[in-house]
Amino acid sequence: MIEILLKPWPWYLSGLLIGLTVPTLLIIGNKNFGISSSLRHICAVCLPANIPFFNYNWRKEIWNLFFVAGVTIGGFITGQFLSSNEPIDLNPKTIAALEAQGIDYTDKTEYTAHSGSDHKLKYDVLMPSAIFNTDTIFTLTGFIFFVVGGFMIGFGTRYAGGCTSGHAIMGLSNLQWPSLVATCCFMAGGILMVNFILPAILKAIL
Repeated sequence: MIEILLKPWPWYLSGLLIGLTVPTLLIIGNKNFGISSSLRHICAVCLPANIPFFNYNWRKEIWNLFFVAGVTIGGFITGQFLSSNEPIDLNPKTIAALEAQGIDYTDKTEYTAHSGSDHKLKYDVLMPSAIFNTDTIFTLTGFIFFVVGGFMIGFGTRYAGGCTSGHAIMGLSNLQWPSLVATCCFMAGGILMVNFILPAILKAIL
């Protein structure tokens, strides 16, 4: 059993389990699957009740906070205790594209393939430490990526009435056309950001 947990699961199995969250929540408690709604609930708990957007009975939605807490705890346990600690096999095209934009993966591990002569590179981290490290937080790069980026995610998901879980998974499962529009905009925004906006930002700050 432990060997199954230590190895990455195939996409079709992981995707199926995530998708089954929708009917499970509906059957057990008639609850809608969503993650970003927890941000509103947290604000409703902490901020004054005279703000109309946060003036509702958040206690009825407290299950969502426990759900998100479970996701967080599960991710921590998996990352700390159920990881194989093997180097990560990232797509060379992804690495080349990032390095062309000034993001260097320094945590490289050279290994020999089973053929005995084919030398390749694997990586010790999934996210480049040139950006994702404690020193970067207090720099312009960190401010743009973490503060500005975090604000845009938090504001955007609530302005859209949900994130990829609420719209792309829950909403599309219920055949909601607003969720289809939102999901298409998510994808279009991601494509635009990765191919045009992000390279310009990286060129300016790195």
